[in-house]
Amino acid sequence: MDLARSAAAEVGRPEWVGEQRAPQVEGTRLVTHYFTCLDPSYPGWNYAVTVVRASRAKSVTVNEVVLLPGEGALVAPEWVPWKERLRPGDLGAGDLLPTDEDDERLVPGFAQVPEGELDEEGADQQMLWELGLGRRHVLSEAGREQAAERWYNGEAGPRSPIATAAPARCATCGFLTPLAGELRQMFGVCTNEFAPDDGKVVSLDHGCGAHSEVRHPAERNEPVAPVVDELGYDHITFEDTAELELVSADS
Repeated sequence: MDLARSAAAEVGRPEWVGEQRAPQVEGTRLVTHYFTCLDPSYPGWNYAVTVVRASRAKSVTVNEVVLLPGEGALVAPEWVPWKERLRPGDLGAGDLLPTDEDDERLVPGFAQVPEGELDEEGADQQMLWELGLGRRHVLSEAGREQAAERWYNGEAGPRSPIATAAPARCATCGFLTPLAGELRQMFGVCTNEFAPDDGKVVSLDHGCGAHSEVRHPAERNEPVAPVVDELGYDHITFEDTAELELVSADS
C-alpha cells in the first residue's frame, strides 16, 4: 500500500492523493490499490495503482498508475461513430458524404425487380416511370419507404399547423408538380414563389393559404336600402318640444 501511494504521489502531487479505497485483486500476485484524487480538476476520480510481485521475487514493483473515473466523475460522452452523429443540415459547402456500398436505400440500376412489380408480360412497372439511365444506383423499396415516411410525418405533411388551417389540399392546387416514380402517388413539388414550401416536396394532402383556387372576396356595389324602424319610439322632453316650436316659428 505504501509503495502504491508513493507511486500515485509521484504521478500527481502528494497533497492530491487522498484516502485509500478497497483494493482489488486482479490475479495471482497482482493487486490494484485505489486512492481518492483530490485534484480540483478531477472531482470524482481515483488513482489506480497496480502492483505486482514476480514469481520467486521478494520485492513488489509498480506495474501501472492511471486515473479512473468514479461515481459522479465528469467524463466525456460515449463515443458515437460519425455516421450516427450526422444530422440533417450538417452537410455544408465542400463537405463530402461517402455512401456505403451496402446502403439499403439504394439498389443497382440492373437489380432484379421485386415480386409484384411485373405486369402480365413481364415488364417492370416501376421502370416505366423511372428508367434510371445514366445512374449506377436508383432508390430501393426501403429507400422510398423511408423518404415517404420522413416527408409525410414532417412539416410538409398533412398534420402541420399550416396544413390543418389551409382552405384546400395540394392535390387540387395548380402550383403542384408531381414527382416521378412511385412517389408521385403521394408527393409533389410546390412551385408557388409566395408559398412557404416553394421548391420543396409536399404531400398531396398538405396545404397552405397560397392555394391556386383562393380568390378575393366578391365586392358588393349594390346600394344599401335604408331601414325604417316602425316599432321603436323616442322619448321627447318638454325642452325638446319647446325647441321644435321655436324652429317652426323661425321657419
